[in-house]
Amino acid sequence: MWRRPSYNCIVKHFIWLTRSAFELKAIIVFSGGIDSVCMAAYLKRRYDLYGITFSYGQKADQELQTARYFSRILKFREHKIIDIDFMKELYQKTNALTYSKMKIPSEFNYSIVVPIRNAVFLSIASAWAFSKDAKLVAYGAHKDDQRYPDCRPRFSRLLTQALNEGEIDGIRLGLRKKITIWSPFMGNLSKSNLLNIGYKLLGDKIFKTWSCYSHSKIQCGKCESCLNRKMAFSHAKIIDKTRYASA
Repeated sequence: MWRRPSYNCIVKHFIWLTRSAFELKAIIVFSGGIDSVCMAAYLKRRYDLYGITFSYGQKADQELQTARYFSRILKFREHKIIDIDFMKELYQKTNALTYSKMKIPSEFNYSIVVPIRNAVFLSIASAWAFSKDAKLVAYGAHKDDQRYPDCRPRFSRLLTQALNEGEIDGIRLGLRKKITIWSPFMGNLSKSNLLNIGYKLLGDKIFKTWSCYSHSKIQCGKCESCLNRKMAFSHAKIIDKTRYASA
């Protein structure tokens, strides 16, 4: 039987302990979706937040506007939207999120896995972290993302190791700070766990997050991501007030 974890229990999963508010900087890979918004809302209690959003040729360009909106709501110190639209040309026909002629599925299949998307995002975010002396780079992968290889904790740990190795001389000289890539998945948190955190902190603003994979003004309600969104609200026992094109 699923149980809603206590708030104190959830807090234990996060990686800070005794640091005072705003002593640390965090770079947030920020899409404007439930996962990144809810994660950022909680991290805001302990970190100065620097958001980075990517335009990578995705059909769902509405998420860029949503990311801008929540960057203001969450009072990011800085928010950058990075244009890497050229990636769509490199991805070619590999996935349904960027290839215009491929249909977006209503359930998981590998067509919605964009080749090493998170590796690209996190590498760029980490370059900014090294430049900003930010020790934390965070993205919204959670334990329901097990089917995505670049969401798994093993991937996050290995990429952290590789990127720190790439700056190891600067770290040893004291010119760079060692980074940690962190995700809610590493804290064993689910999408509904994140939603409970975000709803407590943001209230009904949470319904303005964007999950849909489609290019539309209203979330479609039937793609794999929209269905996951609906399921998360159900598991979190929160009435979903999101406006969908399809019930």
